[in-house]
Amino acid sequence: MDRISSNPIPYVIGAIGALLLLGNIFTVVPETSQGVVVRFGEPVRIINRYKPTEAYGQTGAGIVARIPFAEQIVWIDKRVLSISMERQQVLSTDQLRLQVDAFARYRIVDPLRMYISAGSSERVSEQLKPILGSALRNELGKRPFAALLSPERGTVMRNIRAGLDRVARQYGAVIIDVRIKRADLPEGATLESAFDRMRTARQQQALTIRAQGMKQAQIIQADADAAAAKTYADAYGKDADFYEFYRAMQSYRYTFVNDGTNNEKGSSSILLSPDNAYLREFRGRR
Repeated sequence: MDRISSNPIPYVIGAIGALLLLGNIFTVVPETSQGVVVRFGEPVRIINRYKPTEAYGQTGAGIVARIPFAEQIVWIDKRVLSISMERQQVLSTDQLRLQVDAFARYRIVDPLRMYISAGSSERVSEQLKPILGSALRNELGKRPFAALLSPERGTVMRNIRAGLDRVARQYGAVIIDVRIKRADLPEGATLESAFDRMRTARQQQALTIRAQGMKQAQIIQADADAAAAKTYADAYGKDADFYEFYRAMQSYRYTFVNDGTNNEKGSSSILLSPDNAYLREFRGRR
């Protein structure tokens, strides 16, 4: 103790060196991270690798050993990561220029492939961001603006996700989800012009539907009139005398009786000879 107290500097340096050595041998692996152990620039093993079925607290997290100064650990997040795409302008099939904001969520499932192809998760995000924008423009460019407001939107998202996932797997990642945050029309004259085109298109569609309805109504009316005429003809054909009598009574009604059905007011007088053929039904049949 007297030697330590008289000259403590070597012992302090030795303690610090021992702590540095222990810090380079033993490393604490967190639950949320996986690591690639690199020896002189070459990856040699994976620690605490992500497994879809693993439960929290049952992973490879804890204290691990490595060769001091020769092995380094590249840490990779095991959690779900996000890509926020900058606002993109997309031209839909109905010639509307849309301002679209979207994002994607992904996870690194193959850290070795990720390290070899990209080096870090930040580089993965940088590589996937333009791919997301390209996939979004290609998919939305095949559909009208109304598709984003209908159940077809789910199909659009699945197609974008599948296309982005094919690229992400080259970097050891999988795409979990893709979502459109906003899809707006540009403000100003362009927006008003788009509304005018949409309004004109709906008016033309309404005219087309109305014309088709009128056509169908005329066809139905003509068929009904034809069926009624055939029914009348069949019924009257069974008794020609009764048909002639009925038609005469109808004629007398509209000629002599003013019951308001003929939209006429006042009264009228008609002078006819008793032998007139028009009054034949009043004389009876002989």
